[in-house]
Amino acid sequence: MTSFSIPSVETERLILRAPHQDDLPAMTAFFATDRSHMVGGPKDAAGSWSSLASRLGHWALNGYGLWHLTEKSSGDFVGWAGMIYAPGWHEPELGWALMAQAEGKGLGFEAAQAARDYAARHQGLNGVMSYIAHANNRSRVLAERLGATLEHENAELLGKRAQIWRHPTIDLATPALTTERTGQ
Repeated sequence: MTSFSIPSVETERLILRAPHQDDLPAMTAFFATDRSHMVGGPKDAAGSWSSLASRLGHWALNGYGLWHLTEKSSGDFVGWAGMIYAPGWHEPELGWALMAQAEGKGLGFEAAQAARDYAARHQGLNGVMSYIAHANNRSRVLAERLGATLEHENAELLGKRAQIWRHPTIDLATPALTTERTGQ
């Protein structure tokens, strides 16, 4: 049996942590909505379970992956952010998604910035990219806020058209944005 650990990262308002089975009901509800089509949905309960399990497997196989986000003030699971690199991806991608109730609070920016910073400092992934669906205006605005620039207008990911946004390289000499927590 292979053993691995997923680090927890803390920001001002969030804890980026390992995916838990307790997240499944919220994931299933999210993937049942139209808004999930920007991130591989819609999915039924079995598809949501598969997504949860593959997130853990991604960490085990690659040493990095998607963190699930817990909002400190409420304790709620509010989305995910982190690195994705699986068959069909051209290179590791910084990805993110928020539950509807978490949008408009700057949590996506906080999570993506923390995940990007951690990936550069601890996972050897600096100057990463993000695939963004053409219709995903919220993610495009977030990418711009993160300092990313449009690199390619007509890329393809898993048979769908997408844009590629390139994130700036993190200066590793500057202080980290987050603190790593022990335990999960």
